[in-house]
Amino acid sequence: MTAIKHALQRDIFTPNDERLLSIVNVCKAGKKKRNCFLCATVTTERPVQVNVVKVKKSDKGDFYKRQTAWALRDLAVVDAKDAVKENPEFDLHFDKVYKWVASSAVEKNTFISCIWKLNQRYLRKKIDFINVSSQLLEELPKVAEESVPSGENQSVAGGDEEAVDEYQELNAREEQDIEIMMEGCEYAISNAEAFAEKLSRELQVLDGANIQSIMASEKQVNILMKLLDEALKEVDQIELKLSSYEEMLQSVKEQMDQISESNHLIHLSNTNNVKLLSEIEFLVNHMDLAKGHIKALQEGDLTSSRGIEACTNAADALLQCMNVALRPGHDMLHAVKQQQQRFSDLREQFARRLASHLNSVFVQQGHDQSSTLAQHSAELTLPNHHPFHRDLLRYAKLMEWLKNTDYGKYEGLTKNYMDYLSRLYEREIKDFFEVAKIKMTGTTREGKKFGLHGSSGKLTGSTSSLNKLSVQSSGNRRSQSSSLLDMGNMSASDLDVADRTKFDKIFEQVLSELEPLCLAEQDFISKFFKLQQHQSISGTTTNEAEEMDGGTLSRSYASGVPQTISSEKDMIRQMMTKIFRCIEPELNNLIALGDKIDSFNSLYMLVKMSHHVWTAQNVDPASFLSTTLGNVLVTVKRNFDKCISNQMKQMDEVKISKKSKVGILPFVAEFEEFAALAESIFKNAERRGDLDKAYTKLIRAVFVSVEKVANESQKTPRDVVMMENFHHIFATLSRLKISCLEAEKKEAKLKYTDHLQSYVIYSLGQPLEKLNHFFEGVEARVAQGIREEEVSYQLAFNKQELRKVIKEYPGKEVKKGLDNLYKKVDKHLCEEENLLQVVWHSMQDEFIRQYKHFEGLIARCYPGSGITMEFTIQDILDYCSSIAQSH
Repeated sequence: MTAIKHALQRDIFTPNDERLLSIVNVCKAGKKKRNCFLCATVTTERPVQVNVVKVKKSDKGDFYKRQTAWALRDLAVVDAKDAVKENPEFDLHFDKVYKWVASSAVEKNTFISCIWKLNQRYLRKKIDFINVSSQLLEELPKVAEESVPSGENQSVAGGDEEAVDEYQELNAREEQDIEIMMEGCEYAISNAEAFAEKLSRELQVLDGANIQSIMASEKQVNILMKLLDEALKEVDQIELKLSSYEEMLQSVKEQMDQISESNHLIHLSNTNNVKLLSEIEFLVNHMDLAKGHIKALQEGDLTSSRGIEACTNAADALLQCMNVALRPGHDMLHAVKQQQQRFSDLREQFARRLASHLNSVFVQQGHDQSSTLAQHSAELTLPNHHPFHRDLLRYAKLMEWLKNTDYGKYEGLTKNYMDYLSRLYEREIKDFFEVAKIKMTGTTREGKKFGLHGSSGKLTGSTSSLNKLSVQSSGNRRSQSSSLLDMGNMSASDLDVADRTKFDKIFEQVLSELEPLCLAEQDFISKFFKLQQHQSISGTTTNEAEEMDGGTLSRSYASGVPQTISSEKDMIRQMMTKIFRCIEPELNNLIALGDKIDSFNSLYMLVKMSHHVWTAQNVDPASFLSTTLGNVLVTVKRNFDKCISNQMKQMDEVKISKKSKVGILPFVAEFEEFAALAESIFKNAERRGDLDKAYTKLIRAVFVSVEKVANESQKTPRDVVMMENFHHIFATLSRLKISCLEAEKKEAKLKYTDHLQSYVIYSLGQPLEKLNHFFEGVEARVAQGIREEEVSYQLAFNKQELRKVIKEYPGKEVKKGLDNLYKKVDKHLCEEENLLQVVWHSMQDEFIRQYKHFEGLIARCYPGSGITMEFTIQDILDYCSSIAQSH
């Protein structure tokens, strides 16, 4: 058991800073015996914790592991089962009752004794011990002491050791005396009783001697008492002298107290003087404005760079003096109040002077810039505002000072700037767009009196240029049919292509001029008015921004802090909208004019506008330029959709002539022109998806309209209309290679092929009409079940009837029939598509196929008759070639 105890201490409890005090080998009562150990342990650190730990042997080896631990303070009852008989069973009452059987009663008693000892020392007898014999409880201290290892006995039994007297070791003299005494009594060891009796007699002798010595010293005691009385008298005299000395020193003490109090007041006065000097120095250093700064604020030159710099430094110094953090009580000083009032007057005076000067600069800018408008009137360029911005940016720091000190005047300057600049930009932008409209229409300013109103986007009058526009416009066409043909012819002309290219360049130049103008003005506003551009913003509609004025800005701020406007970036965008309020209407008017000139211009505008919107959004998605161009892009997209819808509507309403052949339908040619133009415009464009959707709508409408026209055609066979137009569509899609229309291209080819075959078969039924009817009857008889070799016995289909029919179609007659067929096909087909030879070659192949079919029927149904056609395949080839060459 000792070896196990040392092993458990080393492997389990030493790593946990615990000491093992007692151990018992147990198993649970009433179950299959599986031995384990209950251990009583204490921690080595204070406060000491006492635990009962269950340790069992591992199933996978010979080592032990800690399974369960209970705190000893949770133990309520220890039940030994029987206080009389030796019984290895016992119960421990923790949160529930645990029943154990010890390997022996001795181990059980030893473990219970350790628990009792620990209870006595650490828990102050909180645990109840029942069924434990009183005799065992009396011996428990000794048992507990023996159960603890020698090295640990002191820590467990410390309570009893405190009650035992300390052992005092004999010194050398005492040892020597005892040895001498024992040598004088040789029998001390052999006869201890005799030795003890002798010592007792000697002790009595010594006691008697001591008593006699005390009685002899009574005289000396009396002498000592007299000496003590004399000493007391001397003490009384000394106390009297000390009392007189104390009275003498009392007056000195009072004088010293007065001196000490005077010194304290002097020290307090010096401390207060030092603090007062510090406060005065603080006020003088922080609230004193140099005379040079005062002069600059009152009389400084705001037109020169040096004067602006001096005013800026003076304004900063004034702001520092006004914003100094005064200590408690400073604001109650009369001098401080006077200085603060002086600073306020200086600030108000300088703010008025600065605002007045900047207002005059804004007004002067409007006049100076107006004088330069004439220089740009004939050119499609916008005036450069960089010099004006450069001059005003010198006042940026002063504007920031004004914003921080007097927001009312700052707000007034903002409103005045927007008012003056909005009028200036409105004149410049309207003149700029007027030049753009004139360049688009090719007229001069005098053309307005003939009906050209660029601002409204309407075209009226009777001049040649306006007539040209009215011809191109889809809204004023004389009829749907003629308009489609006219538009196809004009689109193919070099003049129309040049006009569209010219429009594209002008529109691109307009956007390229507007974009840097807006970006430069926005950058200037941010720097001059000290507004940040990187904050997050909340959306504000254009209409709301257009209604913003100075009053709105005033209500947007309370005590200089933004309230309604969520950030300074919103304020920048609203100022830009106020200043450039005419850009969006002018752009919409220009777009309306371009769409009026040519509806296909919407393609150019969609691509250009999409690119500029994409560029603006990459810079700042919520900027004024991005928002404005985005709104205009919506209008352009609507015009584009309207252009597509108009084309589809025209397809649906198209009417064809009943007296002339159809040929290539106008809307098919228009689709070709539209697709070719769109592919050239939308190459590498950002909004390719819009075009693909338009393609899908248009091609489906083209397919439906072609079939509709083919069904209504009276002059031209339906198959010819379908064949020619779907061949044209297939050729167009193959040439342009539009990826989103691959399925439609295959469908167009299939329709073209099917209707070509149908037209060829229908047409070839006429040259050999009787022969066709005869062999159709033969095939009908065979289909009814008559054997092919028995068909010749039928009265209507005998050999004589066959020879009679064949004689009606000699080679000359066949050639004549083919010639008539060629002429008829030539009348049906149009020259633009050039399908005559393709159709004629297909007819030749189909005729040869029919010839071979007829010969096969003769060979099968009239075997051995020797009946043959009066012309051969070679004759057919010669006839077809000769007819084609003659025409």
